[in-house]
Amino acid sequence: MSQDAFRYDDRGGPPQMHATTILMVRKGGRVVVGGDGQVSLGQTIVKGNARKVRRLAKGAVIGGFAGATADAFTLFERLEGKLEQYPGQLTRACVELTKDWRTDRYLRRLEAMMVVADREVSLLLSGSGDVLEPESGVMAIGSGGNYALAAARALEDGDLDAEAIVRRAMAIAAEICVYTNGNLVIEALDAP
Repeated sequence: MSQDAFRYDDRGGPPQMHATTILMVRKGGRVVVGGDGQVSLGQTIVKGNARKVRRLAKGAVIGGFAGATADAFTLFERLEGKLEQYPGQLTRACVELTKDWRTDRYLRRLEAMMVVADREVSLLLSGSGDVLEPESGVMAIGSGGNYALAAARALEDGDLDAEAIVRRAMAIAAEICVYTNGNLVIEALDAP
């Protein structure tokens, strides 16, 4: 299952799917990652309950992806390996993964973005070599990511907890982005 919005790649290659919405909010000693379940092929919804958010490292890390699903699964597997190599060191594992992602001939072709979090740190990973920690406790990726990000930032100063912010912001994104639905998968971790 690739992600969404069917298009031909820039090299004239086979059609690819792009889009989704993944949102991460860190607030009140808790980090919550939510993702929608829609998989689209062009203007057709192929699946409405895909699982784009998952737990890694025996539940100590949460990850969400936007991009080609097979590529994301490959990256999740590689990240699992790095987390085994560097236990309890999410940032180090992510830096090592993105080094491989940029330099390995096979991995360089993978088209996905990831957000990952443990109890202490939240990161965005890309094939461009990015390992970015958000300035605030909020980050989002995917076609509906900017809508969810804007909504979450507007809500984060209020009384809502992290999960309520994710649910409300994702609902707003689903109302705006045609490649995002309201079928959410949400995972959370409490701070130590």
